[in-house]
Amino acid sequence: MDQFTHFNEEGRAKMVEVGNKLNTKREAVATGSIYMMPETLNKIVDHEISKGDVLAVSQVAGIMAAKKTSDMIPMCHNIILTGADIHFNVDKENNKIDIQATVRTTGKTGVEIEALNAVSTAALTIYDMCKAVDRGMEITDIKLVKKTGGKSGDFIRDEE
Repeated sequence: MDQFTHFNEEGRAKMVEVGNKLNTKREAVATGSIYMMPETLNKIVDHEISKGDVLAVSQVAGIMAAKKTSDMIPMCHNIILTGADIHFNVDKENNKIDIQATVRTTGKTGVEIEALNAVSTAALTIYDMCKAVDRGMEITDIKLVKKTGGKSGDFIRDEE
């Protein structure tokens, strides 16, 4: 098992030194879902939410969040991203929107937190834009599903 590397000699938090690591291509994919009332989902699809195009705004918010992750997560490195994309799947049968973020870099550290932050922010943006019609929305299942590149190798979540 890996030892924790985010503590200094005094036992206080520190940002891990990555300067000696090689630059490699890295990618992370994260997903999550937001459940809502059927009427809310229909309003989103039909562009009837008064704040605007919910999915377009949410997509931009998710990308912006990926770029600003190190401003929000204290020990996260400031990473130059080479790509970030958000995809939505509207699932009317289950009254939800599934969100997938894919983030890429060529660098010394991975982009898992950036992908997770992108999904979280996209979901929160949907909530914010629709809360006037549905305060009962539920954001769930935010998780890393894939990570490639770097010293620790690849990770692909086993789905049951």
